[in-house]
Amino acid sequence: MEADAGAPAPAASALPAAVGSDSVAVLEGNAAAGGVQHLETIQVTGSYSRSLEQAVDLKRSNIGFSDSIVATDVADFPEQNLAEALQRMPGVTIERSKGLGTKVNVRGLPSEYTLVSINDLATASGSGGRDVEFDMFASEIIQQVTVQKSPTAADEEGGIAGAVKISTARPFDYNERKLVLSAEAAHNSISEKVDPHFAFLASDTWGDWGALVSYSQAKRTNRTDANSGINFRPATRFLADAGSRGSQAAAVLARDAGVTFSNRRNAAETDLVVFQDKVGDRVYLNEQDKWGATASLQYKPSSTFSLSFDAMRGGYDATEDEYDAAAYSASSRSTFDTIHAYDASTLSEYGMVVLRDVSYTATQHEILSKQRSNKTDYSQYSAALDWKGESWYIDAMAGYSGAEKHSDYANLKHVAYAPSRTRWTDQGGETIRSARSGSFDMYASPDKYLFEAYETTLEKVVDDKYAAQVNITKLLDLAFLPALRKLQFGARYTDKSKQRQYGELKITGPRAGDSSWVNRRTLADNPLQWIGDIVPGGDYSIDGRNWQQMSNADARATFRYPGFHTPFEPGQYYRVDEQVASLYAMTDFAFDIGAVPVTINAGARYVDTSVTSFGYHPIQRPDGSTGYTDTPVSRDGSYKNVLPSMNATAELADGLLLRAAASKTLMRPALTDIAYKRTASWSSFRFTDGNPDLKPTYAKQWEVGLEKYLDNGALLAASYFRKNIDGVVVNSLTGVVRDVAVYNANGSLNGIYDFDVYQPVNAKGAYQVDGVELVAQLPLGMFHPLLEGFGINGNYTMLDSSLAGESKLGIRTPMPGLAEKTWNLTAYYENSRFDARLSYNHKGDYVETIGYDMYPIWRDAYGQLDMSIGYRITDNIKLSLKGINLTNEITSGYTMDPSFPTMYEASGRRISLGLRADF
Repeated sequence: MEADAGAPAPAASALPAAVGSDSVAVLEGNAAAGGVQHLETIQVTGSYSRSLEQAVDLKRSNIGFSDSIVATDVADFPEQNLAEALQRMPGVTIERSKGLGTKVNVRGLPSEYTLVSINDLATASGSGGRDVEFDMFASEIIQQVTVQKSPTAADEEGGIAGAVKISTARPFDYNERKLVLSAEAAHNSISEKVDPHFAFLASDTWGDWGALVSYSQAKRTNRTDANSGINFRPATRFLADAGSRGSQAAAVLARDAGVTFSNRRNAAETDLVVFQDKVGDRVYLNEQDKWGATASLQYKPSSTFSLSFDAMRGGYDATEDEYDAAAYSASSRSTFDTIHAYDASTLSEYGMVVLRDVSYTATQHEILSKQRSNKTDYSQYSAALDWKGESWYIDAMAGYSGAEKHSDYANLKHVAYAPSRTRWTDQGGETIRSARSGSFDMYASPDKYLFEAYETTLEKVVDDKYAAQVNITKLLDLAFLPALRKLQFGARYTDKSKQRQYGELKITGPRAGDSSWVNRRTLADNPLQWIGDIVPGGDYSIDGRNWQQMSNADARATFRYPGFHTPFEPGQYYRVDEQVASLYAMTDFAFDIGAVPVTINAGARYVDTSVTSFGYHPIQRPDGSTGYTDTPVSRDGSYKNVLPSMNATAELADGLLLRAAASKTLMRPALTDIAYKRTASWSSFRFTDGNPDLKPTYAKQWEVGLEKYLDNGALLAASYFRKNIDGVVVNSLTGVVRDVAVYNANGSLNGIYDFDVYQPVNAKGAYQVDGVELVAQLPLGMFHPLLEGFGINGNYTMLDSSLAGESKLGIRTPMPGLAEKTWNLTAYYENSRFDARLSYNHKGDYVETIGYDMYPIWRDAYGQLDMSIGYRITDNIKLSLKGINLTNEITSGYTMDPSFPTMYEASGRRISLGLRADF
């Protein structure tokens, strides 16, 4: 991210969120400057409404479309991480996973279309993509956040959805010594655990020097109960079998549902008949230990010169225990036995028949104890120069951003094959006994389950990014062209590298290489506990079922024998290097058309990108087996782009701004999609390869809007925007690998199959997104004195998209991740001692993924009510009570139609009590 155009002062706005105080700030800078303005001085006032005024001042002064929050806006709201701290901004929503905000969406578009930077550095991530894993960041790092929705030429590409610009605090942001402490305890209603949270900030200046440090540490224990995994599976799974399984499936379909085929091995026909793939009752226990620290050393001998060194370190350790009692209807041994109910009408538009209630001949019943352990270490260092003369500015930055992530996964798998009956319910699905001999109660028969394997995987991702930039701004006063006010140009170079190592190991006995336990040791031979005793919080809350299984702690002790380790596989290694050099130039014009002041910012950015992908390329040997090249191979790619932009404002009347913007921008493909690698899905008979030839996704976009600024920080705004998006990355069938041997866990041959090969490719054609965004921020005291202290802050975004999902059945859907309607509303009251806020955030339904590239799987619309109450005991000490998800909303989803639910997750509410002191 380039340094903010025309903003000579260092970033500043308020105290870090969870340890901060309410504040007032003064804007400095040219209102016509292209880029993001910053707040220059801070005075503690204890007023939330004043912090909203600051955000309005930022919005008004920025040349493009943008919205901002300052730390006070976050400090008194309940949140669990940085993602949740941003969700109340106009056009911003978050993706939730098991009760936790994880990714940020801007204007309903997928998270990978948003560019995120901290202190002008696009952040590294432990994921394989470019989207930022917000759950690893504590919200205490926030000083100011601006979501810039219309880029300038000075911005690093800009992001198709927008750019989230995060600033941390510096010592000269405060006009006096500052020490802030906070402590909080939070209770989850399902796990019934109480989690601590502690943070502090200390800042001081002496003469020309200043130093600031902050630290935050938090623990989180959250339990989620879920009935999920109920996706569509095409009947092709059974019908394509050349033996008795296929013929029996065809006979049962004809007998019980009247469904026949001209050719039962023609997937184009059989993919239109679907059944439940798998039904699982699941309990997740997510435990997190998160810490973050920032430090800033600043040399500022005058108001025109500043040198700053900023550092940020953090650690995120998360362990998720998942306990499953599941029934896999589509097992390799099974087929249809009896169809009790089917639905030929709900999806008749697509010619589809859904088997709602079916008995199967040999369902694969599974008791699974899974554990996912992720450890991420994050660091960022940057040095910044800000130097202002009478008619010029120079700002420069050099920095590093890095993340290293270790992921350790284990799955203890016990399996029992037997007849059963599976059907949809209002909350998801259920599996019960069938009438066929040999069927059993899957929840109460541990002696029926045989040990299959203790499966482990190990992954290490290292993500490093170096960046340097310089910007030069010249203020102009030309007699022959008085409208030309400013010329700005600059350069930026980034060097990014991401590498990944991966390995798998299956433990089948008490020693390395021993398979004596496979199909001999039963689940009952292990130390078992009831599910309500393994995890805190008691019995399973979804449907009252109870079952026994082995805890992950006991599984690790039993199966990770002395000397155990999961080796990295050389063939799974990949590395992607990316270098980007960019130059830009832009100008600012200011003039009057009659009595209307007009400002225009226009420019272009030239971007030159080179990519090198290293890895072990997949090959097929003469004997038909697959493997990888003996030594790493590499592939080079490059592309060059010119990205023009224009932003303009016209003050039609006092406080009434007409704003317009147009630009071309891009988002680069995920590095994991570019890399040489092959991932196998043995159960789906599918390989997924990387594609080093991928190009970015581009957008040509424009926006026009009206903004009315009233007294006391009141704002009414409306805008209309359009984005034409080209080169969307989709997964596409690009080949077939024939005669692939698939083996069972005990080493026996399962069969020989043809595997489809899928790769990410740039889809042909352009797609259009139209949207409307409305913002209202109103202190109600402006209407009547009795309403003094009350206020509302709301926003609404609506999209109309022609973006199509990648369903090979031709089912038209929005692209995965795109929500058509989002809105936020906050109502508040405050006086000198007391404040209270209620905030409701709503995200409309959206396509989460497309199952088997055919069946769109939707996430239901979700709304969450949060609350915050604060009382200032003294001028320096404040007590707060906060609540997250007060109404205990359920997260749910469905495949194609709500009558076919896929998930039903309950994560509970979270209540916290905190104390904050500032001196």
